[in-house]
Amino acid sequence: MVEPLTHQAFAPFGDVVAADREDRVAAAANLGTAERRDYLVDLVNARPQAKLNVACFRCRPFAQPLRLSVLEKHPASTQLFVPMTPGAFLVVVAEGDDEPRLETARAFLVEGGRGVAYAPGTWHHPMIALGGAIDFSCFVWEDGSPLDCVTTTLAEALTVEFPGARSD
Repeated sequence: MVEPLTHQAFAPFGDVVAADREDRVAAAANLGTAERRDYLVDLVNARPQAKLNVACFRCRPFAQPLRLSVLEKHPASTQLFVPMTPGAFLVVVAEGDDEPRLETARAFLVEGGRGVAYAPGTWHHPMIALGGAIDFSCFVWEDGSPLDCVTTTLAEALTVEFPGARSD
């Protein structure tokens, strides 16, 4: 069930943040000492009263096999995660409106300093660190209302086997 993260494969759920995105042209920056790729993510805020919340998450590994019992979504905001420490992680996503359609669930292995941006309304599991704890910067618009984060408990847990997880 786990597949490598690519821009094309993840497109139905959001965007991939990566310095080597081939679909974005690099321009010289900082007196020629850097390359810059612009507009990697379409950040969306559908609530004018919401404020951008820049948060840090320290995510620890789950036991294998991972049994997903809860998914969440942010109906009115993009949610962007950028790793601040090295390590691989999984993202598990699904399509759906009021409830996730579990037959569309997909798990992506994220490596190499890449980040992910969930499109508004994308059902996803909380971040799944592999091997060791990973710190993330998280960017999401919030206003303190229930629409900040909608969660659902799954009637039947999804099981995901993944590499590098601790075993209990």
